[in-house]
Amino acid sequence: MKNRLDRIRAEIVAHDSNAWARELGYEPIYSVAPGARIALIGQAPGRKAQESGVPWNDASGVKLRTWLGVDDERFFDPSLFAILPMDFYYPGKGTSGDLPPRKNFADLWHKRILAELGDLGLTILVGGYAQKYYLGNRIKPSLTETVRAYAEYLPSMIPLVHPSPLNFRWQAKNPWFEAEVVPALRSLVTKAIIA
Repeated sequence: MKNRLDRIRAEIVAHDSNAWARELGYEPIYSVAPGARIALIGQAPGRKAQESGVPWNDASGVKLRTWLGVDDERFFDPSLFAILPMDFYYPGKGTSGDLPPRKNFADLWHKRILAELGDLGLTILVGGYAQKYYLGNRIKPSLTETVRAYAEYLPSMIPLVHPSPLNFRWQAKNPWFEAEVVPALRSLVTKAIIA
């Protein structure tokens, strides 16, 4: 399985749609291993993650690990967490934050990669792009409603708001998230890791 994952990674790097990233010296930012227990699917790596080569290597990642109730060692262990963004490259800066992940990127790579991981105990969907893709017509009219309805997607999936420091207003307006969703998330993560 490892060899197949290595081949897929080489295909991603060599793919025509990623020629711009090769020219910039960018490596694809994701982390997977056969037997991973949890898939963490976000939108796209940020600038700091792209520069360091480490996913979630920023303030958002620190907050996310707090929500998950795991330390860096567990979070960055690909046999526990498969970190698979909707695009594996930093998309650049837009007028109001980072640009969105490229359309159809996940279509090319996610299914093939996930097929090599085995049976996942949990899939965590961070942000609207991952939720729209993986929940399809089960998504609610807004991200807030989707996250609030997290119990509808259990036990295999749980939707989260993005842990960006820019979302502090959302978190302040929605105290139920820290009170209800975060404890449920931690419980699910613990069960998946020790299963």
